[in-house]
Amino acid sequence: MRNIVGKLFIGMAITAIAMFGADNSIGTWKRNVDKSKFTPPLANPIKSLTLTYEAMDGGIKLTATGERKDGTAINSSYTAKYDGKEYPVTGATWDTTSLKQIDANTFTFENKKTGGKYHITGRSVISKDGKTMTTTTKGTNAEGQPSTSTIIYEKQ
Repeated sequence: MRNIVGKLFIGMAITAIAMFGADNSIGTWKRNVDKSKFTPPLANPIKSLTLTYEAMDGGIKLTATGERKDGTAINSSYTAKYDGKEYPVTGATWDTTSLKQIDANTFTFENKKTGGKYHITGRSVISKDGKTMTTTTKGTNAEGQPSTSTIIYEKQ
């Protein structure tokens, strides 16, 4: 009996570790610009954006590349753990991010500009089929206006 209970406990522990250790955001995601909505509309909208997530110990490395409507290049990146602590961001409107992983398909974040008005909280949810990521945000944009968005990404 002890042998069966011991094996059952070990099996459940391995399953729990695999469930919470999984991260379905890993890979390359392209923004679907037509399906994404911003309120208020962005002054210089995004023409294209690709996010590349790489697994790191307890977190991710994110690289964002793309272009705005006026031709300005987008090149930003960060490396952060899913521990809710602030990590530096380069090349973005915000300069810190903090992340938490809810499960393999759900993540929350907070982006801030130190000494600035920009402060956004958000949630990213990956569809069950793993092909779509929907990110919703709310907060204050760089101009100090209330801001919300729903952004759609497609797995590449």
